[in-house]
Amino acid sequence: MPAEPSDGPASGPATGRALHLFKDGLWRPPRPHGETIVDRRVSPLELLYDLAYATVIAQAGNHLAAHPSANGLFEFAVVFSLTWIAWANGSLYLELHGQLDGRTRTYFFLQIGIVAILAVYAGDATGGGGGFAIAYTAFLVVMTWLWYEVRLQDARVHPEFLADTGRYVVAMAVSVVVILVSAFLPAELRLVVWAVFTVAWIFLLLLFGRLRIGLGRGMTPTDSLVERFATLTIIVLGEVVFGVVDGLSQSTHDVTTISTGMIALAVGFGFWWIYFDVVGGKLPKPDGRALANWMLSHYPITLSIAAAGAGMVSLIEHAHDDSAPASTSWLLSGAVAVGLVFLIPTWRALADASRLVSVYRPLWIATVAGAVATLIIGWTRPAPWLLALLLVVVLGLVWAVAVRGFALAGAWGPDRSDCTRRCVGPRPIGSPALAFMVIRTR
Repeated sequence: MPAEPSDGPASGPATGRALHLFKDGLWRPPRPHGETIVDRRVSPLELLYDLAYATVIAQAGNHLAAHPSANGLFEFAVVFSLTWIAWANGSLYLELHGQLDGRTRTYFFLQIGIVAILAVYAGDATGGGGGFAIAYTAFLVVMTWLWYEVRLQDARVHPEFLADTGRYVVAMAVSVVVILVSAFLPAELRLVVWAVFTVAWIFLLLLFGRLRIGLGRGMTPTDSLVERFATLTIIVLGEVVFGVVDGLSQSTHDVTTISTGMIALAVGFGFWWIYFDVVGGKLPKPDGRALANWMLSHYPITLSIAAAGAGMVSLIEHAHDDSAPASTSWLLSGAVAVGLVFLIPTWRALADASRLVSVYRPLWIATVAGAVATLIIGWTRPAPWLLALLLVVVLGLVWAVAVRGFALAGAWGPDRSDCTRRCVGPRPIGSPALAFMVIRTR
């Protein structure tokens, strides 16, 4: 009886090819600089990555809610700033160089683990024996290595970007040293070093946006980039909801307290309406300066919303007072004012800014007037419920000016010209739902 043919020789090459394909899918090099995927969609990994940062912001917000003072606000602002810088670094890496492979997943799960440790120390970041600084150093080490790998990839594929990545890797390496040294400084000095570090990074990003060889060359505005920043905005808006819930949970559940909480919640709704109807879902201009301004203006906007969320706790706890506590009144009114003012550089960086001058010019005036009005409201220190109501009215009036302008320009509604793929539509629906899955305790 003839022997059956062996499949050994045939299976060898097939097995080797399958192994090669598996390795190629599991551990690929980063996407080279400049090879942006224009129609890329935000991945579940990125949404999980954003939620990890929500825990850090929540823990820092706990501390501000318990200490709504100038010192408490300064510490919160510094910790939030470090958190935002870390998030921006990781998010831009995923946007520009991430792959759908095991390597990207492994490094970013590692980052999520480090961010979880940051959250543990975020409630008392300047204290805690330098634990926050040490964890932040570990994060920076990982990011420095990832950006260095991009430089190695650029050397092989796009050497014209070596100057860009070289400067960035040096900046990351210097950051590692600065933050590591801060871990061994006294708490007060450590906070000052972090504040200087934040200012330096803001200056660096602004500089990169203005250089001929810089941000504008290797970065193209995409829907996914816009969606990432919108998702972070949604997450910090969730902090307003949590602040209201925490305030109500710690207070007597009577009509005055609950009414104050619901009006305070409407302040968060006002932020949402203005952000997503004025700037959300719209692409920035493709030049480096506009990109830098667009990204960096999101930093004070999200900071102000998160601070407002922390202030809701104190506002509701004092719902029966004849006037809101001075620190709480200034915290909330100042947060609304800052959020409004920094919407201006955000929309000035939009691709639509020149086309819709008739919309944005009166909106500019209304936004500045609204910011001034909120500060006057904070100075007068009305009753908590009235303070929240007046802030809602100011936000509503600014939004009404925006709606009127867009409607008259024919750019309002589902058929507005910038909406085809650039508006916040069905794609980000999972983002806000996931944002509220963060488990927090105060």
